[in-house]
Amino acid sequence: MARNMARSYAQMVDKALRLFQLKKEISGLIPTDDAFPRPFITIARDPGSGGKPIAMAVAKKLNFEFIDQQIIDEIANSTKKRRAIIKELDEKSRSRIDDIVHSVLNVEYVSDTVFISEMMKVIIAHACKGNVVILGRGANSFTPQAKGLHVNVTAPYSVRVSRAMEFEGFNNQQAKETIAKVEAEREEFVKQYFVTDNRRRNVFDLTINTTYFTVPRARDIIIEAFKQKFSE
Repeated sequence: MARNMARSYAQMVDKALRLFQLKKEISGLIPTDDAFPRPFITIARDPGSGGKPIAMAVAKKLNFEFIDQQIIDEIANSTKKRRAIIKELDEKSRSRIDDIVHSVLNVEYVSDTVFISEMMKVIIAHACKGNVVILGRGANSFTPQAKGLHVNVTAPYSVRVSRAMEFEGFNNQQAKETIAKVEAEREEFVKQYFVTDNRRRNVFDLTINTTYFTVPRARDIIIEAFKQKFSE
């Protein structure tokens, strides 16, 4: 019993030290506001809320670059790891990916320090260019509030379940399980690495409940908010 308690305590201390080191490295990656000459947009989204198609529509209408899967490609390139490995780590807290990491060969291991650091470098580089729409990955947490429009796309749980059934072909149980899993993974990812609670109202410039808004209408609302925030 005492041995098990000691092992658990040692694991807790190890995790705390690892996260402390990670947060120190993260703080050193964030440039000053002067490094962002042109504005950008970040869009967080609840699963089933329509966040991705809305983000794509905003990018297309503004003629901005849509930043999503290329984040995975660029991390895989910089770490020289297979894309499939990096994709398994995307928007998941370390506690949820330990089994995945340890199930592959040691040569493919990617520490959370490396993964988060590389992800932030990629996202910050795109944000510094400006004229981009960045999807998810806690980007609103470590890019400057004043230099971007930070949007949250959401909808009630029942609406998101219905959409998952309609657009993804899930039955009711599959839709509920998928939404619960993805939602928990994204929330834990942001909380663990960026100490931001995306459910707080003041971390976004704009939150859109898409229950009664089509993709084009939500797109136009975001674009209008962007123009208002960055009007000369």
